Amino acid sequence: MSQTPAPPPTVDTASSDALTPTVRGVEVIRQTLRTLPDSPGVYRMLNGKGDALYVGKAKSLKKRVVAYTRIDALPLRLQRMVSETISMEIVTTHTEAEALLLESNLIKTLKPRYNILLRDDKSFPYLVLTSADDFPQVIKHRGSKSLIGDYFGPFASAGAVNQTLNQIQKAFLLRSCTDAVFNSRTRPCLLHQIKRCSAPCVDRISRADYQTLVTQAKAFLSGDSKDIQAELATRMEVHSAAMEFEDAAILRDRIRALAQVQAHQDIAIDDMRDADVIAIHQAGGQSCLQVFFFRMGQNYGNRAYFPQHSPDAPSGEVLEAFVGQFYANKLPPHSILLSEPLPNHDLVCAALNLRAGRKVDVTVPKRGPRTKAIAHALTNAREALGRRLAESSAQNTLLVAMAELFELDGPPQRIEVYDNSHIQGTNMVGGMIVAGPEGFNKSAYRKFNIKDPTVTPGNDFAMMREVLTRRFTRAQKEDPDRDRGQWPDVVLIDGGQGQFNVAKAVLDDLAIDDVTLIGIAKGPDRNAGRETYFIEGREPFTLAHNHPVHYFLQRLRDEAHRFAIGSHRARRSQDISRSPLDGLPGIGPKRKKALLHAFGSARGVAEAGLTDLQQVDGISESLAQTIYDHFHG
Repeated sequence: MSQTPAPPPTVDTASSDALTPTVRGVEVIRQTLRTLPDSPGVYRMLNGKGDALYVGKAKSLKKRVVAYTRIDALPLRLQRMVSETISMEIVTTHTEAEALLLESNLIKTLKPRYNILLRDDKSFPYLVLTSADDFPQVIKHRGSKSLIGDYFGPFASAGAVNQTLNQIQKAFLLRSCTDAVFNSRTRPCLLHQIKRCSAPCVDRISRADYQTLVTQAKAFLSGDSKDIQAELATRMEVHSAAMEFEDAAILRDRIRALAQVQAHQDIAIDDMRDADVIAIHQAGGQSCLQVFFFRMGQNYGNRAYFPQHSPDAPSGEVLEAFVGQFYANKLPPHSILLSEPLPNHDLVCAALNLRAGRKVDVTVPKRGPRTKAIAHALTNAREALGRRLAESSAQNTLLVAMAELFELDGPPQRIEVYDNSHIQGTNMVGGMIVAGPEGFNKSAYRKFNIKDPTVTPGNDFAMMREVLTRRFTRAQKEDPDRDRGQWPDVVLIDGGQGQFNVAKAVLDDLAIDDVTLIGIAKGPDRNAGRETYFIEGREPFTLAHNHPVHYFLQRLRDEAHRFAIGSHRARRSQDISRSPLDGLPGIGPKRKKALLHAFGSARGVAEAGLTDLQQVDGISESLAQTIYDHFHG
């Protein structure tokens, strides 16, 4: 894609200071129009801080952008956008399809406030059948396709891929262990005992027979399940006739496992081998999009998305924005089925073709078996949105009750909860979770590795002081005007009077007086349900164990505790798995492997003599001296 940035417009700031924000924004757009070409491209509206307010694409930049100067014809949402616009950036492209791809990528990257935003952008898991070994493994994989082998997916969730992986293990007895475990086994593992692995690690199966299982698994995952089942059934009959009942029972269990995979298909269309089904349902000013993944004729699960948009956004516009952003960083399948037409159907098809490097068939089924898949997705979208609206209503009720109980100015929009975790002072980690009207905002969670060397191991007060100081010092630096929605209304501290006093001192030192601080401490003997609450200006108090706000704050505290413990465990695992050889200058993976092979362990390397180190392949005399000096002072 060839892009030519247009020079940003300049506005006379001296004369513009006297203008209203809306008039000034219109003037910025008009000055931009003077240099705009009549060609495809992408435009960005920027505020005074340089943050993107809106990203749009156009077949003709000049004809599209001029619409923003007719302020009275714009909806109120776009009028506000124009009033915040201080400058614009323009990128021209060869075609409108290229502009659409660039727009989708920029929206995902910049997350402009006035665009329709797809907020959930997790990568999808795959099943991988490796091919780099004599005995390939079948494993779950998420991320870049760095492994050598055949990829099957994507699956909608980790649960969907785990379920299929379990059945594949039962049906084809392929190993799932790592190469290190495989090479070190001396007897079969538990998976072999429960008939989920053929134990190639200890030669319980020949290489040729194992490759037969691999071929069958690959054929099954590629959609040839009927042929595999027929072959297994024939072999089972042969063994049964020969009274080889143990071998026949193994084949019977494998056939049952294959049948279970097919039985878990909520809906399957015979001629739909590689397709995504996307349906949208709107209610209460919100949208839910359900995406079903069909690969190799099998249903690989579904996932619900709730994009952020204005309450009056049309469903077709939301669906089109979703499709553009959803496939901005992933290859589209051969077929995409939609619940309703897109406003710019041909343009979206051209962009998807360009993205995939092949033809992508985008259709809205009106008759035939594929309408069944759309109806099923629509039902799931409607039910998911209904649950979300009910949860949001209940959440808002709790926030209102919390505001009344703690005498807040209004229902809090952002609650931050802090907790610390460590074991006897080691691997000290602080955790912050965020909640609001829509529940937990997991993308805003943060962990803080305690860095201050003066903090006494296990000193919870010092840990809390460091965490809060780092959090709010950074907030003051990055968002001094507090207009990015990143400042909390309430800070909830897991702890008693001591932790509360420390947190209050931090906020006082930073001159922060508009954040409500609440402490929550467990009752006697750390009895959950008898918590005591601390807030400035009131005596500590308790709530009835069945008080809804009490239960709500318990859930927040427990989520912060869960997150802090998880962060601590991850850090501890890293320390446990770190080798004494890590960080040695000149020792990369290849030389580390050679040293471990030569001496059996890192301890063996540390105890080796200088002459012994020099005998290892790839270790020069000078490097051997460096290693020896490292371990012997």
